[in-house]
Formats: sequence, C-alpha cells, structure tokens
Amino acid sequence: MSEFCVWLTGLPASGKTTLALGLEKALKDHGLRPVVLDGDNLRQFLWPELKFSRKARQVQTERATYLAKLVQQAGGIPIVALISPYRADRGWARQQLKGFVEVFVHCPPEICAQRDPKDLWARARRGEISQFTGVDDPYEPPLEPDVTVRTGHQSANKELQWLLACLSFKGYLPRDEEG
Repeated sequence: MSEFCVWLTGLPASGKTTLALGLEKALKDHGLRPVVLDGDNLRQFLWPELKFSRKARQVQTERATYLAKLVQQAGGIPIVALISPYRADRGWARQQLKGFVEVFVHCPPEICAQRDPKDLWARARRGEISQFTGVDDPYEPPLEPDVTVRTGHQSANKELQWLLACLSFKGYLPRDEEG
C-alpha cells in the first residue's frame, strides 16, 4: 500500500461529506489514519473571507491541496470533500498530491436540491444566492474520474462499499479474502 488522497468532487448536497465520513470510519477500521478535509468546514473556520468567484474557488482548492499535502507528510490519508467545480483546479491538485484518487460523486441536480439540508438550492433558484454551483455557476464534471459513485440512485452505504472495492483494486487497501 502506498500514500494516497481521496478527492471527492460533486455538486452541492450530492453526498460528498456523507461519503467522506463513512470512508473515514472504514479507513480507521483498516488501521489507517484518515483526515477529512470538508469544504464547508474549511470555508467556515479557516478561510471565511473567500467568496464564490472563480478565483476564490481556485484559492480554496489550492489551500485544501496544501492541507492535504501536510496530512500526507504527517503519515495520514487526506479525504477531501470539496465541490472543486473546475477541472483545471482538480488537475492541479492531482499533480501536487501522491496517489490522487478523484471520486466523482454523481448526483442529479434535482435530487441534490430535494435533499439539501440548508435549502441552498432553492435559495439560489430564487435568486437569493448568487454564484451557486449548479445553478448560476458551472460545475465541470470529471472527464475521466478514477471512481464514480452514483449517490442519487444508490444508498450511501452501497456507494461506500463500491469506493472501498475500487481503492482495494487500485492497491490502496488490502483486498478482502473473497474478492
């Protein structure tokens, strides 16, 4: 097994944080040292000054990448749950981190909006929030993600099991005895 970073990207309310927290627990169960870097928490506690412009989103990706690099240097496994809407920024992060595993958390916008706990989708559609990814700001889905999970159609647990199987297949986790 080697160093790796799991980078979860997808629309707001697609299930990135839920998946990250499930993955964190599973990796701990494998005796590893995962650290979740969640975009909402990073924005709220470490860089609340950032707005939602393209440049601000780029800066957020750069800062999250730097933190993930520090986690790797300390022997941990970063799990980054960040919208990171632009392919170029995710490509840059891939170049900076060892074992970058881009996970596209695919969920249709209508399902994201239905299960949005903060009601941000509805507020953005009413024009109360601007520069909202998926409404009036673009999201560039990965063209060739390392893993795709489909949280709109499967349970979070089933998608977590798929992600773990993919990480095992790629050599980042030990394979189970059956597979």
